[in-house]
Order: sequence, then structure tokens, then C-alpha cells
Amino acid sequence: MTSSGKVLASAARSASYNMVLQVMFRMITFLLNAFILRYISKEMIGVVNVRLTLLYSTVLFVAREAFRRACLSVDSKGQWTQTINLIWCTIPLGFFCSTVLGFIWMFVLERPDDALLPHYDTGVLVFGLSAFLELLVEPLWVLGQAMLFVRLKVIIEGAAIAGRCIMTVILVHKFPDLGIIVFCIAQLVFTFIYVSFYYIFFIRYIILRKDEDFPLKSIRDIFPRSIPGQYWADIYSSRLVWSFFKQGFLKQILTEGERYVMTIFDVLNFGDQGIYDIINNLGSLAARFIFLPIEESGYLFFAQTIRRGEVAKKQPEESIDLASKALEALLKCVVLIGITILVFGYAYSFLLLDLYAGTLLSSGTGPLLLRCYCMYVLLIAINGTTECFVFAAMGKQEVDSYNRKMLVFSIAFLTSSYFLTKSIGSVGFILANCLNMLARIIHSLYFINNFYKGSSYSPLSGLVPKLPVLLVYLFAGVTTIFSEVTFCCDRGIYFRLIHIFIGGLCLLAVLVTIFLTEKKLISFILDQWNEKRKDKQDKKDL
Repeated sequence: MTSSGKVLASAARSASYNMVLQVMFRMITFLLNAFILRYISKEMIGVVNVRLTLLYSTVLFVAREAFRRACLSVDSKGQWTQTINLIWCTIPLGFFCSTVLGFIWMFVLERPDDALLPHYDTGVLVFGLSAFLELLVEPLWVLGQAMLFVRLKVIIEGAAIAGRCIMTVILVHKFPDLGIIVFCIAQLVFTFIYVSFYYIFFIRYIILRKDEDFPLKSIRDIFPRSIPGQYWADIYSSRLVWSFFKQGFLKQILTEGERYVMTIFDVLNFGDQGIYDIINNLGSLAARFIFLPIEESGYLFFAQTIRRGEVAKKQPEESIDLASKALEALLKCVVLIGITILVFGYAYSFLLLDLYAGTLLSSGTGPLLLRCYCMYVLLIAINGTTECFVFAAMGKQEVDSYNRKMLVFSIAFLTSSYFLTKSIGSVGFILANCLNMLARIIHSLYFINNFYKGSSYSPLSGLVPKLPVLLVYLFAGVTTIFSEVTFCCDRGIYFRLIHIFIGGLCLLAVLVTIFLTEKKLISFILDQWNEKRKDKQDKKDL
């Protein structure tokens, strides 16, 4: 297998393993929320899942995202000592972010009522500390990704997630009066497992010397050190980090924009924030456990296959050919998944919410929120895949130019979120997100089209399914909507089962049509599957 083929195979395995992790995480969270809703208030969910989680994710994203993207590029891996030195800069940056944001969260933003939700300050301190401690793993995380240890991340994060969930369930059930303290303890359990497992694995790997080509020869190499006669960190990678840092800051605003608007402008009370967060988690299941792993693994593959800042005609023929086929297949795959979610999500949103939490979610705006979110999921699918290619192909100047555009996107998104939410409630958040995604997709499509201009490749054709597939989607949508009106959801369990059965038949028709008509996509998937099996067989033979 060629080196590019190995990278693609490893990226595919990484996507599948990450998908398993995200499926497990989201399903556990799904069941966990159904359990804890019976023990704690929706206001508590709003404070923990919106306010405190936003602090945690903001610190991590700002402190580490730029370093991850820069250090996983082909150009940044020539000197591992310089790369590790650079990654350790996440520690002072993380400390600064934790301190400043913690102060803002405690003394500037509106506080929840201490009588109803005590220990808020403790929650801010614990979640900020947790984010800071997790940055200690960054050199090992980047090394594991670059060395294609595709199962490592899944196993460690899976163990940490399981530990946090088990601790949350036990404490909520036994000590519901602890409130926020329950989630603080569970978060510290996650951090302890996550950090300790990474260090245990790599220290053991270095001591046993399983791979002579492994760049770290001693435990000391994990930590920063000076290099005689050389810069402490690679200059190009450092500049790229700064570019990605500016971009990452704006992208975080776009990614978590509705939470920032809720937190800063107080457009919804904590109870409504809790309801919105539950719907958001349900609606984003596919985005989190399918599209995010595809985006991460796609970026890893493209970053190590194509040269930054060069158009398709100047790329090595083997690399650009494989990258083009992969991009077209990824686009077709995520579009089909997104349309499936949109078509079936519309007719089954009410039933899902009613089964999940009863009238708490299904009686209000919950079904409308979830239906709108299904449209948003389709846009997320397209945007994530196109952007992972764009970020891997951009040169430094193009990244800087995109940062300025992201500033415009951010301002437009925050403005539309505020006014739409003030006008039509929490649905406005989803509509603002849809508008933002459309703007980013248009920009990515423009970049990709210019990248391939003058070449024989047209990977953007993957955005349009075959006509028979579109027709069967239309039939499935009309049929399931008619089924919902006729059989669901206040006429008893047997009528609900009929509604589910009809949806199952329609889904089967969609899958069969895709298999029979999307032959190029099916062929690509089978080729990667065969390459994966061949790679495993070669390892066994050795």
C-alpha cells in the first residue's frame, strides 16, 4: 500500500473508531439525561450544561485547537522536539484563559440564585481547573494522532466518559441535594482518568521500545527542552499556530454562539436554557457521533496528503487523485446521511421527545426545535466536510484572510442570534445557525472550486445525490408525514408501532436505492474496506 493509501486507511479507521466513541458517549448522555431529569431541575441542567460547560469548552478550544491543527500538518513534523516545545505553550495559555474566564463567570455574568442553585463558584473553579489539567496531555495527544494510534483516543476518552457518567448517576441517585457538586466530582473523575491513562500508555510505550522509529526515546522527551543551534520551536509552525489561533477563537464563537448569547445577553432564563440544551443534544447526536469524527479524520488525511498553499495542478498526481476521490466520497456520504436525518427527523421528532421525557419536551416548542435542528444537521454535515479540506489546503496567507471573513461571520451570527431569539424565542438560535452555516459553506465551495480550477477533478459533484435517490427521499418524506398525522401520537402504543414500522420500510427503501444507484460511493467504500483488510492481513503475515 502507498503511503497516501496508508494515511487514508488510518484516517478511515480513525473515523470509524471515533464514531464508536461518539455513539457511546452520546447514547450514554442520552440515557443519562433521561435519568437525571427525574432527580434535578431543568434550571440545574441549564447552569451545568450551558454555563459551566461553556467555560470548560472555551478554555480548551482557545488554548489547544490552533496547536493541534498546526502540529498535525505535514510541514510541522520534521523536528519533533521543536513540535513538542511548541505544544507545551498550551499550558500558560490555558492558565491565562482559565483565570480570566473564571473571573468573568463568577463576578461579571449574571449568577443563578444561591438559594436554588448553591455552589456555583465551586463549579466555576472545578470546570476551569479541569480544562487546564487536560492540557497536560496535548503533546501526547498530537503524537498519538500523528503516529496513527487510531484506537488510543477512543479507548482513553471512552474510559473517561464512562467514569464520569457512572459517577454522575451514582451521586445524583444517592445525593441529589449536592446539586452542582455532583457534576464537579464527576468532571474531576473524567479529567483524572483522561490525563493518567495517556501518560501511563506513552511512558510504558517508551520504556518497552515497541517501535524503533518512534520519535521519543526517553520519558524526558515528552517535556520541553532546548535544542543547541536551533530555534526553540519551528518558526513556520509557530506562525501557523497564530493564524489558527485567531481563526479558532472566531470559530468557537460560531460553534458555541447560542450559548454565548444565552450566557452574556440573558435572552433565556436558566430553565429555558436547560430545555434548549436537551433538544440541542438530541438534535446534534448525528453531528457529534458521525460528522465530527469524519471531519477530524478527513482533516488528518488531507493535511498529510496535499501540500498547503498549492492548487490542484501543482500537487503530486497520486496525492491529488486520492484526495479528490476521498473528498467526493465524503461529501456524498455526509449529504446522504444529512438528508436521511432531515426526512425522517421531521416525522418522528414528536414521538422521540414524548418517549424520551414525556410532555416536558413534547408539549412545548420541543418538536419544532428538533425539526428545525434536522435542517441544521444537513448544513453541519456539508460545512464540516468542506471546511476540513479547506483548512488542510490553505496556506498561511489564505488562513489569515479567512480569519477576517470569520470575523464578519461571527458578527453577523451573533447579531442574528440576538434579534431572532428576541423575536421568535429559542427557534431563533437554530435559524441563525443555519444562516451562518450557509455563509461558511458558500465560502468553502468557492475556495474548493478555485483550488481545482483547470484540473480534471470535480469532487463537488458529490454534493448532489442521484435522481432516483432524491425521488425516494421525497416519497419517504410524504409517506412518513402522512403516517404521523394518521397514526401518531395520541392513539395508543399500537398506532405508534405502525408509525415506526412505516418509517422502517421507508428507510429500507432509501438504503436499497442508494446501494443500487450510488455505485461510485459504494465502490470507494468497498475499496477502503478491502485495503483495511489487506493491511491487517499484511501485519499478521509479518
